[in-house]
Amino acid sequence: MNPLSLLTRVGDKVGAIGAVVSAMGCVMCFPAIAGLGGALGLSFLGQWEWTLIETLLPAFAWLVLALNALGYFAHKQWLRSVVGMIGPIILLLSLYPWFQYGWSVYATYSALGLMVVVSIGDMVYPANKRCDDESCPA
Repeated sequence: MNPLSLLTRVGDKVGAIGAVVSAMGCVMCFPAIAGLGGALGLSFLGQWEWTLIETLLPAFAWLVLALNALGYFAHKQWLRSVVGMIGPIILLLSLYPWFQYGWSVYATYSALGLMVVVSIGDMVYPANKRCDDESCPA
């Protein structure tokens, strides 16, 4: 397996799971997903709420965004890469410019859900290069 393909495939899952777990630690920001985290025994993350939301959540979103962009070079499927990049982009927008609006929480939940769905979809339907090296666009 191509090392870039392996990196993007594993990194996408790690980033999506990390983003969801980071959101589970913020009771004030995301009460629904934090309730799920508490039911799973992750309520101890509440003590690091600020670090999770200000540092880890955006870091995981940037990681997933970058790895999905790099994924194009591994499998040459632009639509797959774009769909994988929509979730992190919405998440980053909901954390920074849209945070002042009440509907930004819905955008955050949607982005996290989309990131998880894309990661699961990538496990069910793994990306395969659709062309050989000579016929692929540069």
